[in-house]
Amino acid sequence: MNAIDAGAKRQVRPNLALTVIAAAQLMVVLDATIVNIALPYIQGALKFSTTSLSWVLNSYTLVFGGLLLLGGRTGDLFGRRRMFVIGVSLFAVASLLGGFAQDKGWLLAMRALQGVGGAIASPTALSLVATTFEEGPDRNRAFGVYAAVSGAGAAIGLILGGILTDFLSWRWVLFVNAPIGLVIALMAPRVIPDSGRGEAGALDVPGAVISTAGMGSLVYGFIHAANDGWHNRGTLVWFAAAAVLLVAFVGVEVRSVRPLMPLRLFGDRTRVGCYLVMLILGAAVFSTFFFLTQYIQDVHGFRPIQAGFAFLPMSAVIVTMAQIASRVVHRVGAQPLITAGIISVGFGLLFLSRLTPSSSYVGNVLPGILLVAAGMGSIFVPVTLGAVSGVSAADSGIASAMLNVGQQVGGTLGLSSLVAVFSSAAHSATAHAPHTTIAAFKNYTFTHGTDAAFKAGALFALAGLVAAFVLIRVNPATEQAGVS
Repeated sequence: MNAIDAGAKRQVRPNLALTVIAAAQLMVVLDATIVNIALPYIQGALKFSTTSLSWVLNSYTLVFGGLLLLGGRTGDLFGRRRMFVIGVSLFAVASLLGGFAQDKGWLLAMRALQGVGGAIASPTALSLVATTFEEGPDRNRAFGVYAAVSGAGAAIGLILGGILTDFLSWRWVLFVNAPIGLVIALMAPRVIPDSGRGEAGALDVPGAVISTAGMGSLVYGFIHAANDGWHNRGTLVWFAAAAVLLVAFVGVEVRSVRPLMPLRLFGDRTRVGCYLVMLILGAAVFSTFFFLTQYIQDVHGFRPIQAGFAFLPMSAVIVTMAQIASRVVHRVGAQPLITAGIISVGFGLLFLSRLTPSSSYVGNVLPGILLVAAGMGSIFVPVTLGAVSGVSAADSGIASAMLNVGQQVGGTLGLSSLVAVFSSAAHSATAHAPHTTIAAFKNYTFTHGTDAAFKAGALFALAGLVAAFVLIRVNPATEQAGVS
């Protein structure tokens, strides 16, 4: 026993552990956007339509968000380090296979399999931070690094995607994950402490299946609305199915001995507020990358590498603001940082809603993305602290997973709904679009659609602001005590 304990202690290398955990989270998060730059090339190679193209993103984020609760619970029951390695390995293998896709079905299937791996790796990564570092300055610093990586990962994905697509091919936005995942899987057992297994018990597989089916129906309802209208019978059927399945999921959780989503997590208003803010902000912000990458490439003719580096200032601002937030959160409290961040995001989206075919990058795109980045960087650390503080070790995995669920499911629903808004607005603009050239016609209708989508995203941000004011009540003294 003493030898085992000594070996376990030698494995606790906080800085190296944080590096490996952050690298895994970066790989998972950037994958949600790294394909954005390559979307026009994927569309041409595999013959996607404009509206169906969003499924290259949604097939990943939908499965990721739907299975995050299950992934978080597997870490609690079977060991966080063990499941972390399994999730990273599965993610890397799916990425490698996806890079060889020759048709739409294969690519979407591998993107979904990536989502399974990410759903296991991401919540266990966050819970490993919570269990490896004690509450106080060390954990705050670790969360600051984790938040910076989570926030900047999206923009870094665009930069890396641009470089790979421009110099190699769109397939390398998937291939690149394989060697990264291999290194992480080999390093994790050497530097991350083994948390062991939790209390034995069965996983709530029915809950995971029903929740994923429910979210899938809801997202497909939005996609169907984008193609066939909000009053179409098929659209209404998918929305009705989603409502039934999600209500059934709550019923399953109430009766389950080991629920996938323990209702006790929602007994704290601040934790509920943090989950809700993450969900709403995910819905508001995720579509920004989807629309802007197409805008600067298709309307302004940026090459992929130029488009990627256009988002470099965004990464820098997110990292900087996340580090500042981690240092001041105990002095000013979580709510001021969260509300200020949401306001910044909202104004950034409103600024972007003024884009036209003749708008410039420096004068019109850059100010908007910097405002969005400043807000995101300010929000991640206090939201994470509010969501995981005071949670028992047995529930750390599922509490972490819930935060990721909010971000990923919010992003998926936000993208789907804003694509529907975009489609409706772009269609209504066709009567007034210039017909001098095909390019002028397409650019006018595209920017009219994106402007409507960004305004809808700003409304999401307003809803997040209301949620923060009403629900989040974290003050410095409470956070220091570790009680949410």
